[in-house]
Amino acid sequence: MPLSYRPWLIGFFLAVIYSLPLSQVAVEASHGEWPQALDVFRQTPTAANLRSFERDTEHASAAVAFVRPWVQSLRFELFRDPGEKTTLGSGGWLFYKPDVQYLVEPCRLDSVPENSPVRAIVRFRDQLASRSIGLLVIPMPAKPSVYPDRLAARSLPGGSLGWTHTQELLELLGRAGVETVDLRDSLVLWRGQSAGYLKRDTHWSAAAARKAAELVAARILASDPGIVGSTEYLTRPVSIDRRGDLVRMLEAPSLERTLPAEPVECDQVYAKRTGELYTDDPHSPVLVLGDSYLRMYQTDEPNAAGFIAHLARELRTSLTSIVNDGGASTLVRRQLARSPDLLAGKRLVIWEFVERDIRFGAEGWQDVPLPAVQASSPASGGKLR
Repeated sequence: MPLSYRPWLIGFFLAVIYSLPLSQVAVEASHGEWPQALDVFRQTPTAANLRSFERDTEHASAAVAFVRPWVQSLRFELFRDPGEKTTLGSGGWLFYKPDVQYLVEPCRLDSVPENSPVRAIVRFRDQLASRSIGLLVIPMPAKPSVYPDRLAARSLPGGSLGWTHTQELLELLGRAGVETVDLRDSLVLWRGQSAGYLKRDTHWSAAAARKAAELVAARILASDPGIVGSTEYLTRPVSIDRRGDLVRMLEAPSLERTLPAEPVECDQVYAKRTGELYTDDPHSPVLVLGDSYLRMYQTDEPNAAGFIAHLARELRTSLTSIVNDGGASTLVRRQLARSPDLLAGKRLVIWEFVERDIRFGAEGWQDVPLPAVQASSPASGGKLR
């Protein structure tokens, strides 16, 4: 290449490099906003803060927002690449990439003892036991654990993954005396009767949520039949169309329009006496902590048709719940610590979290002290038998 071209090429590349941040500053200034690029100087330059700054900058970039849908559509059409957050399975099934990573990558549960899920769960169990409240832990199987044959090139024998990090956690919790429910084998079995998980969504079907609630209720009632209430609930069928969250993660509107919403058959729970849809009761003897698996069909469409409502139907009593999308490892316990009065009169806490949180839980598995609480009524037990 002639030397005379080099200054022009250098100038061209420098113009490209600087044009993006300068154009972003111009866009933000036109909206009267503080230039986000300057945020890097407003916080301590730690590794976590720099990663957060990088993510926020990419998310806010007007150029990226304009170009990404076109690039993503092209990648999918040419290479069947669904993007950074999703993995394409057989038959057009989509999987959440962190769910897949959790299953296939090494995961040492004791690698960081001070932030260990086992340590945090045992500590929480002990905090509740000091208040004579029992704990039941439910690691929720993610879609790849129930449909490995839709993900792998070859179907696994019996449609089961065998030993996983979740089974290791359940074994360690069992040794520590923590009561658990393992839903994986039941969900694998139920998938032969009806769709267990949605084709293009991270979450389970309404039928699977109902059956899981029935299984958990049977476990509870076998150990503590006195927990059953006197409210009779009935169900009525409701059909909805759900556009999967994995479709939105493609971040390509042109692709989204080619993927129709999935029909979902739900059973909505209502009180027989009043005809009103199920609602929580802060004075219930049962508190449920969980993530978006418990939000599904419960507080979003069609409402009162998720795991919580069906568990209440089986126990014949309204429940108290704290649900935080993606935050069941630590954030729900923080919310509880800020509202300790919710523990008054409780006999049992049910703690659900999706299995990928064992490794990728938001803010890890921190120890969250619970303030002392004076129960308003005598609690019973503290341990399922």
